[in-house]
Amino acid sequence: MEKRLAKINISAAGGTAAKGAKTCKVTLPTAWVEAMGINLKQRDVELFFDGNQIVLTRRLSCSEFAEQKRALGHKLCRLCFYDGDQLCTTIYADFTDETLAAENHVDDPVKTAFGNNPLPTWEDFQIFLQERCIPRERAGLREYLEALGLEGYDPLEIIQKTGGRMAEDNQWLEVKMIS
Repeated sequence: MEKRLAKINISAAGGTAAKGAKTCKVTLPTAWVEAMGINLKQRDVELFFDGNQIVLTRRLSCSEFAEQKRALGHKLCRLCFYDGDQLCTTIYADFTDETLAAENHVDDPVKTAFGNNPLPTWEDFQIFLQERCIPRERAGLREYLEALGLEGYDPLEIIQKTGGRMAEDNQWLEVKMIS
């Protein structure tokens, strides 16, 4: 592992920023950036902050995420979220380490799985699944689950049986477990 010292450039923020707002930047070595596969065509990165350190990684496409997780032997699921016949969002969910990658195919946030959220968390994913199936508190839930052939309330299993279809919209899900 190579280490270098750097200084953070701190300057006044411009535009419509609040009075006293600051912008912080750091210059990265070109060789490191190129080694990460970052270039003019693929320059999206994800930043992680744990309170002590910042980690910067190249943003993986859904297919790269899936490839990486399959290589690790993780339990992976692909969900395709449609509005009618239009594919709106592809989601790859890793049930081993509870991470996911989502890629929107439309610009309208109302038609996408996570709205304007470009980096949904596992919790966001669980909420999305629950929103696409019968509420846990619904009267007659036990009978509904029995009619579907399910032992208990599991949103993913319910969606696999129902397609996540709801009476009030045209949206639905296609679920495929990947080994």
